[in-house]
Amino acid sequence: MDSHLPPIPITKPFFGDEEIDAIIKPLQTGWVVQGPFVEQFEKKFSNFTESVFSIATTSCTTALHLSVAMLGLKPGDEVIVPAFTWVSTANVVEYMGARPIFCDIDLSTLNIDSDQIASLVTTNTVGIIPVHLFGLCADMTPVMRIAEKHSLWIVEDAACAFGAWYYGKHAGTFGDTGCFSFHPRKSITTGEGGMLTTQSSSMGQLACSLRDHGASRTDLERHAGRYGFLLAEYEHLGYNYRMTDLQAAVGSVQMDRATTILESRQQQARRYDQLLSDYDWVRIPRVMENYIHGYQSYVTLFQPEEPSLKNVDRLYSQRNSVMADLEAKGIATRQGTHSPVIQTYYAEKYGLMPEQFPNAYIADRLTLALPMYVQLKEEEQDRVCQELSKAVNR
Repeated sequence: MDSHLPPIPITKPFFGDEEIDAIIKPLQTGWVVQGPFVEQFEKKFSNFTESVFSIATTSCTTALHLSVAMLGLKPGDEVIVPAFTWVSTANVVEYMGARPIFCDIDLSTLNIDSDQIASLVTTNTVGIIPVHLFGLCADMTPVMRIAEKHSLWIVEDAACAFGAWYYGKHAGTFGDTGCFSFHPRKSITTGEGGMLTTQSSSMGQLACSLRDHGASRTDLERHAGRYGFLLAEYEHLGYNYRMTDLQAAVGSVQMDRATTILESRQQQARRYDQLLSDYDWVRIPRVMENYIHGYQSYVTLFQPEEPSLKNVDRLYSQRNSVMADLEAKGIATRQGTHSPVIQTYYAEKYGLMPEQFPNAYIADRLTLALPMYVQLKEEEQDRVCQELSKAVNR
């Protein structure tokens, strides 16, 4: 690494004095479990995304798990999921004893290929989990059309999709539920944490109960009312998926910064687009008309030649060499995400092969995410692109 230049991480949370002040308040009051700050955070999230209900959870994975549990997913059921996504999208289906049916992606968007979904529907299919990957919404119109035709539910994996809009509606407001992540790599963060959104009153109430062991009322409601010494009734088999007030205090301030954070990421994305526009060995993120990209990550496709199953492994080796060169220069990059179908668990359990999902396999091998965070300076972006070009030429 060049000793005179500071390292450039892949991401960095954007915190200030306001977050520090906010996190002290629960410590001062002593109410650090799910409480008033969680409620405040949920209201701000609903206002921003135009969701009727927002229910804070411990992670996006637990929000997804709550969603499929509420929808009655059971052994023998099948759920269609993209073949290129973080493994938890498929894992929550497995948790319920059901089977994920993997669908290949559109390589130009890295999202589920809606043209292939209908052919995967069987008599056992009960739902679809489209993923809005890296901040670009999946093409929800055909997904919803297929779901309506076959009476399927939709759970949106919107882990990356805060600030992503599709034809005037925010991600997470199309399906039965939407599920968001507040992991530190996301645009806004609570450390770990998630949010479940829904437009259904009955599902909103059920989600509030299930995240809290199945309780009929929260601890805050119990202690604020009469007979607080009596425990709640437990009407459902629930989980402990409650966000703490410590996390939500940070999340509430992050929501106040949301517009600034998202505008900064969009500005950086436009600048990357410009800096990389003359290079045919990299494909920049695609944004279609009537979409607003949230840019949770800036994910390119390494393509010194047109990728295919025949050359992808060779290109994969070249991509890794480029990323290693950048790492040696103090610049962090990452593959976009992985393809669950080539992970040991799914490949062995279901006998899956990369050639069944060519685009997902290519994306797994050739995506390349560049640094993006509010504090990233223009000269650092210049350095990223210059070193990237040098590494490719080497």
